[in-house]
Amino acid sequence: MGTVARSHMAMWPQRMIIDVMTLSQWLSPSYPVGAFAYSHGLETVIANEKMVTGDDLFHWLADIVKYGTGRNDCTVLKAAYSCIDLAALSDVDTHARAFSSSAERLRETSLQGAAFCQTTAALWGDVIPNLTYPVAVGWAAGQHKLDLDLTAAMYVQSFVSNLVSAAVRAIPLGQTEGQSILARLSPLCLHTAMGSGSDLNDLHSITFLSDIAAMRHETLQPRIFRS
Repeated sequence: MGTVARSHMAMWPQRMIIDVMTLSQWLSPSYPVGAFAYSHGLETVIANEKMVTGDDLFHWLADIVKYGTGRNDCTVLKAAYSCIDLAALSDVDTHARAFSSSAERLRETSLQGAAFCQTTAALWGDVIPNLTYPVAVGWAAGQHKLDLDLTAAMYVQSFVSNLVSAAVRAIPLGQTEGQSILARLSPLCLHTAMGSGSDLNDLHSITFLSDIAAMRHETLQPRIFRS
């Protein structure tokens, strides 16, 4: 079995292996961006007992990926990836901030982005201004010439994984059920990442309940998460 595994690995381009390893580090829960502190409004829905089962969570997250933050984050990530200078990058980041639907959503993406920029600059010596999270990941991936579609797919899967983890703690769900939901959502993450473009004119969202939940979270008491 070990020989077969090694022979399959040897068929992969070394560049792709490096890309996967780099992105796995950047998007790991251990990379210090503080993603564990955010629920993207899920805590509001759970507190109001509007989300009580794994199926509720699956459909909620599927809509966010297809029609809301997941899709939009992929778009601004890809736009940032192809920026040729910091002026163009600033324009992409401005769009990303403008499409944050609430004060907490803006803090969620800006604080995680700033932490990502700080850590990545310290480790790799990159020149990265403080950016929103998907813009920061896209720009860094472009500077390191990582595969674009792979970056977008792993980014959106990481985003969903963090929300599944939040729901496992808050609903609560069992760890196995949480991982089952993530596995069911992975093909959708890939489809969304591959299908999204980099045209900022395509930014839009119709996940109104998620946006309202994020707004109401600002006054939710008691609460565990920052969003």
